[in-house]
Amino acid sequence: MTTSYPAATAQTVAEQTEGRTIPGLLRRNAVEYGDLPAITSLDLPGHPTLTWREFRTAIAEVSRGLAGLGLSRRDRMLIMAPSSPSHLIADLAAVHLGAIPCTAYATLSPVQIGYVARHSAATVVFLAGADELARWLPVLDELPALRHVVMFDDDAVPDDERFISYSALREAGRAALAADPDAFEQSWLQIDPDDPLAMIYTSGTTGDPKGVVLSHRNAIHQGYAVEAVHEAPFHVSNIAYLPLAHIAERELSIYLPILWAGHVHTVADAAGVIGALGQVHPQSFFGVPRVWEKMAAGLKNMLAGVPEKRREALLSANELLQQGYKLRSAGEEVPAELAARIAEADEKVLAPVRALLGLDQIHVAASGAAALPLEVLYFLAGLGVEIREVWGLSETTGAATANSAGAFRAGSVGKPLEGVEVKVAEDGELLVRGPIVFLGYLQEDGTIADAKDAEGWFATGDIGTIDEDGFVSITDRKKELIITSSGKNIAPARIEGLLKEHPLIGQAVAIGDGRPYVTALIVLDDEIAPAWAAATGVEADGLDALAAHERVRAEIDQAVAAANDRLARSEQIKRYHLITHPWTPESGELTPTLKLKRRVVNDRYAEAITALYR
Repeated sequence: MTTSYPAATAQTVAEQTEGRTIPGLLRRNAVEYGDLPAITSLDLPGHPTLTWREFRTAIAEVSRGLAGLGLSRRDRMLIMAPSSPSHLIADLAAVHLGAIPCTAYATLSPVQIGYVARHSAATVVFLAGADELARWLPVLDELPALRHVVMFDDDAVPDDERFISYSALREAGRAALAADPDAFEQSWLQIDPDDPLAMIYTSGTTGDPKGVVLSHRNAIHQGYAVEAVHEAPFHVSNIAYLPLAHIAERELSIYLPILWAGHVHTVADAAGVIGALGQVHPQSFFGVPRVWEKMAAGLKNMLAGVPEKRREALLSANELLQQGYKLRSAGEEVPAELAARIAEADEKVLAPVRALLGLDQIHVAASGAAALPLEVLYFLAGLGVEIREVWGLSETTGAATANSAGAFRAGSVGKPLEGVEVKVAEDGELLVRGPIVFLGYLQEDGTIADAKDAEGWFATGDIGTIDEDGFVSITDRKKELIITSSGKNIAPARIEGLLKEHPLIGQAVAIGDGRPYVTALIVLDDEIAPAWAAATGVEADGLDALAAHERVRAEIDQAVAAANDRLARSEQIKRYHLITHPWTPESGELTPTLKLKRRVVNDRYAEAITALYR
């Protein structure tokens, strides 16, 4: 039996979307909101800002420059660079030519770069600087489709006729635009809402990445549907700090700001996002779970050093707000007396903390890409930062479901967006249908292969449920379910999420497929653990010494026991192995979107895993 949650109110969003393209909306912004700030670089001195009029002029110049390099309709273009105004300008310049831009993850190795570049048959590539160039040079001569490489850093341009600096490209485009301004306008007027807008390569947890091709309709419907859920203010501000190869960052920092005439603040290094929050005080902020987990763990750690009276006031206020949040999550009314106490505690105790963190202007705080541990969700809600979990994939142009301020359920990923249908197949897999489902996967011959079935459903690969109120919950990835030797089906993500609720545990992976019981690999948090040790009087030199310390071991034992208390007997962790170096995309255990590469972890720690079953 299948369960379906239909889209009943799609017409409003569909009407807003019909006939629109990203270049058309950009022109609207330049004409109607030309003096509003569009994009600010937090990495450059003085934080230079482009208005919407200036932003579009820069896009026009680079677009004509790219036309001069021969980039044309349906050509693919790759960018490997951090978030910056120039990155967004280059991307949208290609869009205005009908070309298909794609940002490649900066962590790709030369072998991976070669695969993506050959598969995409990109004719033009943009690179940030010398570091990126060093990884591209070994494969450049193996790319027959590649004609030009544009360097954002003028000083990194090698003596090679294939290379040109970004400033020289823009200067050539400026001259071409002045000579024939109509050519720019005519190029984008030929674009249809169902034409390709951009491409994203999946992070490849189980194999080679696939090129996900998105249309203008996909991105614009997604944006208006998100706007309907969150009722975000016009000209909303946000921070672009995640890789623009990530669908969430593309939607939040390229397409949504164009719909809302928003104000994007770019940060090249994601490590600088906490400082950026304090500068910008954004109205919208998206964080993958790791960002929120780090924030919560850091705040909890900080509480240990706060004077006792102040600490008690903060914890008491946090508990009050959590009570209200949990009642509303369950669909219950908050009693008037409790609501009054919450309001007083929030104003006097918690509001100053949010202002200090730069979270005092937040209208939409969201999380996606993986499950956010409930403990983290509740703790931050107790701070007055209520995070709306969403669910989706690159193939659904980001969020397919979302919680909202008026309709949310902690632990779920919310309800389907307007115009989007979600149903549960016989085997528990979630299927999605609607205007946000991508055009298809790019093939090596340049064609786009539709991945939907005859009825328009896309199989997401995620296992989940839909309750009677329409809230969707994700259990795990279909390919990642653990089946023990006794035939028990176990979702590792739930086990891992419970373990990571403890601040000392940075990462975890549950093991047990084809084995008699569940074990775990647990990674000590390399940032929180030393601070925890200092606050609790544990003396140890380095993470290895910390991991061996009896008090740390006792704390991890308690964390495992606490997780086991909330798990069924077949899911409980019988033994674990503690690891002292973090898993990162660079070290290979995580994808660029911070998802676990379980096959890599299993291979790399095969000996330790075997020992857990002796």
